[in-house]
Amino acid sequence: MQLIRGLHNLRDEHRGCVATIGNFDGVHRGHQAILEQCRERARALGVPVTVVVFEPQPREYFAGDQAPPRLTRLRDKVALLDEHGADYVLCLPFNDALRSLTAQQFIDRVLLDGLDVKHLVVGDDFRFGCDRSGDFALLAEVGEQHGVGVEHTRTFVLDDERVSSTRVRTLLASGNFAQAERMLGRPYALGGRVVRDQQLGRTIGVPTANLPLLRLPLALRGVYAVAVSLPDGRCLPGVANVGWRPTVGSERAVLEVHLFDFDGDLYGARLTVFPCARLRGEIRFDGLEPLKAQIATDQAQARRYFARHADGLNNTLPLASAPLAREAATSESSAGHTAAGRDADGHS
Repeated sequence: MQLIRGLHNLRDEHRGCVATIGNFDGVHRGHQAILEQCRERARALGVPVTVVVFEPQPREYFAGDQAPPRLTRLRDKVALLDEHGADYVLCLPFNDALRSLTAQQFIDRVLLDGLDVKHLVVGDDFRFGCDRSGDFALLAEVGEQHGVGVEHTRTFVLDDERVSSTRVRTLLASGNFAQAERMLGRPYALGGRVVRDQQLGRTIGVPTANLPLLRLPLALRGVYAVAVSLPDGRCLPGVANVGWRPTVGSERAVLEVHLFDFDGDLYGARLTVFPCARLRGEIRFDGLEPLKAQIATDQAQARRYFARHADGLNNTLPLASAPLAREAATSESSAGHTAAGRDADGHS
């Protein structure tokens, strides 16, 4: 699979394809169904599949911090598109030049002159162009004139509910990682390379691996029981904070992970972090002592959770369907006696 950054990097070998256009945020099972739809047509025509995406995503460009949280950064999105059958990903910079194109200019420059599309698969509610006059009907009309097939995407329904990026975001925010996995077709994960930070965690006995996050709204924020995939193939339990660390302060969002019973150097390593259960939210503490006490409570609660799912990390990840405090309230676990119902800061 090849990533093509911008129309100016298109070459002759990229022309003639089945194409689809969209954000593909999360590359969930609905997106995977679209890719299969494209592959079916591409096999019949003997051409490759090209996915057209935008960076930043259009709503991020227009709404900034008010845009919906992103599920996947570009690097991960491209990898997932590759995994599910894309031959090429054309990433168009969404800027003033692109947004000023009329619908017809977009069709001419991107679809016809740029990609020489043989068949197009898009949602029947797809709108484009600076005047928003571009829609499915216009694409079908132009397609008929140029011999390009145009068909709408198939809706993917799970449990009588349409699978969408919006629905996945809602599930993640509510701590329902089990249902989010069903809609994504895989466990939700965060990842990145470990960097050196303030190293305050070591001074309070809780060393953490710190992974910078995008300067975007976050799909998750708070403290979580997590499973962490290491470069050597091990998957270890731990607890993580996602956010801005209000007690100690942070200029940007950080994913901090404390691995249980781990002794080693992870600086520079790339980790994949699977949130398994939400423990609580994130607020500011009045000093390090109350923060340390809460961290101890978080660790104990997460350890109890993983102890109840002892085989999970070796087989299927133990993904909760609700925050632990809510689940504990209906069980005999002492986890119900933690900071249920109130928010707190994370590790530092």
